Parts: sequence; structure tokens; C-alpha cells
Amino acid sequence: MLKTIKRIQLPVHIFLIVFLLLIFVPVFEMVNISFKSDTQFDHNPWGVEPPFQTENYTAVWPMIREYLVNTVIYAVAIALGTVVLSCVSAYVFARYDFPGKNLLYMMVISLLMVPPAVTLIPQFVLVKNLGLLGTRWAMILPMVAGGQVLGIFLLKAFFEGLPEELFEAARVDGAGSLQSFFYLGLPLSSPIIGTLVVMNVLSTWNNIIWPRVVLSKDSLFPLTVGLMQFRQLFYTVWGPLMAGYVLASLPLIILFALASRLFVQGLTSGALKV
Repeated sequence: MLKTIKRIQLPVHIFLIVFLLLIFVPVFEMVNISFKSDTQFDHNPWGVEPPFQTENYTAVWPMIREYLVNTVIYAVAIALGTVVLSCVSAYVFARYDFPGKNLLYMMVISLLMVPPAVTLIPQFVLVKNLGLLGTRWAMILPMVAGGQVLGIFLLKAFFEGLPEELFEAARVDGAGSLQSFFYLGLPLSSPIIGTLVVMNVLSTWNNIIWPRVVLSKDSLFPLTVGLMQFRQLFYTVWGPLMAGYVLASLPLIILFALASRLFVQGLTSGALKV
């Protein structure tokens, strides 16, 4: 029986390994080309060919440093604002009863069904009327508001799944609503909060349409817009171009490497509770 199971699993494992290798081929080639000169790329574009041109990285770093700093500012501000507001709103929906609670929650969740492209023009008009066009707030505030919908949906399900006995014991010990929230709700929900942070950072890091619409100053551009101009500058100079892409990808890779366990725990626990 065990031999039969192993025979069945072997083709599956082979398929997964091949699939994984195919996924990593573009990443490997991006890193490989980033260490090549134009002559090396023309002679051997696919293989590894020393000597490695590390000056590609030193040449492009000053050009994308400002874009990278802007993106970090946007990602941190948006993730922090979204998580804080989502936690408070979701906790109220999950642990308190008030008139119109279910109707209000359904109105919030219904926004998940609205495609982002539909709200692009109304958001632009709102930002323009508020006088925020061309500022960092034009990037941060709309994305914080839009990111709360998914955050409330995930966190409410998680907060509802927490044992009521814990909160009753806290109330018996004299803990108030805020103390229960800060010392019970938030620590126990750290996996799903970590998942929400990673999702928001990833969304902000890869956003290209909204910054193109609301930002006009080069000093405020995030990486996505900056790399488009960077690509025009190094259109056929592949080594520096790929080096810029590698530097732009490193922060996300490091973030996911550090938060991967928390991210997986949050997804699985959230799925079970939903």
C-alpha cells in the first residue's frame, strides 16, 4: 500500500519541482543579467559569464534611491493606517451589538464587489476637490480608505472566533473595553494582522495606476512610476536595467522571508474562522 502511494506521489512531486524551477527561471535570469555588461549580454544572454559587473548596482542605486524611499514611506503609512482603523472597526462589529450593525457591515462588505477601476475617477475628483492632488496624502488617504474593506472582513471573522470566556474573565478582573482590545484582541490576532500588513505593503509596492493619476512631481514618485522612467533611460542597456529591478524587488523579498510564517498562519487561521 505504501509503495502504491509513493508511486502515485512521485509524478506529483516531479511536476511540482519542475513547476517551481520554471517560476524561478525569470528571477534567476534577472539577477544573472544584472551582473553583465552589454558585451557579455550580447555574447551569452542566458548563461553565467564572469567577471561580474557589480558596478551596475552602484550606478543605478543613486537613481532609484529616492523612489525606493518614497515607496517605503507610502507602504508604511498605508499599512499602518489601514491596520489601525480596520482593527478598531472590525472589533466593534465583532464584539458589540448596536442598531443597524448587520446592515452597516453588509454595506461595507459590499464594496468588495466594486472593481477598483470604477472608483478611479470619483476618487480623483474627491482628491482634487480636497486640494490634495500632487501631494503624498493623495497616495496615502485613498488607499487607507480602500484597504479597510478587506481588513474589516478578515479581522471581524477572526475577532468573532476568539473565545468569549477570555473576555468574560478579563471583565471579571476589572478590564475595560480598551484594555480587552489591546491586551486580548490584538495579541491573539497577530497572525491575521501580519497577513493584512503584508497584503497592504504588496498592494502599495505594485500600484502603478493611482500614482500616475495623482502625482506629477518626480520627487514624489514611487518605484513603479520611477522604474518606468528608468526603463526609458536604460532601454537597451540590460545590465543596469536588471540591477534596478533587483534592487526594487529586494525589500519585498526580505519582508516576505521574515513574515512568511506569520503570513501563512494568518491565511490558514482566517480561512478556518471564516
